[in-house]
Amino acid sequence: MAEDREILREIWEGRLPVCFTLATEEVSTPIAPDPFYLMVPRLTYFPLVTDKVRRHFVRCVAPEKHDNEMWLEFEKCPLKWHYPIGLLYDLLVTNSELPWQITVHFDKYPDNKLLKCPSKDVVESHLMHSLKEADALKHKNHIMALMQERDHKQLWLGLLHDRFDQFWSANRKLMEHSAEDGFRYIPFRLYAPQLTSKPFLQYLVKSIESEKRLTLEDLLQRANLNFESKGPFQVVIHGIDIPLETPVQWISEHLSYPDNFLHLCIRYSSP
Repeated sequence: MAEDREILREIWEGRLPVCFTLATEEVSTPIAPDPFYLMVPRLTYFPLVTDKVRRHFVRCVAPEKHDNEMWLEFEKCPLKWHYPIGLLYDLLVTNSELPWQITVHFDKYPDNKLLKCPSKDVVESHLMHSLKEADALKHKNHIMALMQERDHKQLWLGLLHDRFDQFWSANRKLMEHSAEDGFRYIPFRLYAPQLTSKPFLQYLVKSIESEKRLTLEDLLQRANLNFESKGPFQVVIHGIDIPLETPVQWISEHLSYPDNFLHLCIRYSSP
């Protein structure tokens, strides 16, 4: 278990260097502000780590926009704040270029593409909803229902303040299972924008069937998609190319995001 804990900690400590730049058309000062560089945790959400970014740029936009909600964009694609940062990178950045170049906006919030996020409380609500959905798949929602309010706060505050031990002291309860059975179903979302117009695919996959431990390859086969039609592909989570023979139970226990879902991205080699 000590070795497993090291894997969990390595995943927790994953970081991405980001270069934030204010959109040129929104600069209202004679001199444009310098870019703002930040190392951000892969596992968290942008609204939890961008307070300093807002303070850096807000002084350089028109006063009537100071109270506007800030939003982020990469290559003309608005970044969904309710997706974990690592997922956004794995999904959108095809050439692995670092630092990640992100544009900051205070104007023309794209309501048709992004949910509103006026405060961190909205992120907390989103996290709790996702945890309950994941627990319903794994344990028929028994664990979240039995957890006390302080356990829910441990999960939220651990993520908010980037505290591994605080988060996992509560999250380990959500990872409990019998050795013979594993989780009832595996909470996952599969992102394959090259193959489907849906934002992600989600379907029921057990960890064990007919006494056989199901693998990532088994999970993909049930998607009913021709993954190889676009050439050789990888299944990526946390920037890691996961071997197809890996048991889904092991992946779920060790590589899930804090919302307890596996966010799996299909990646093809750049032409």
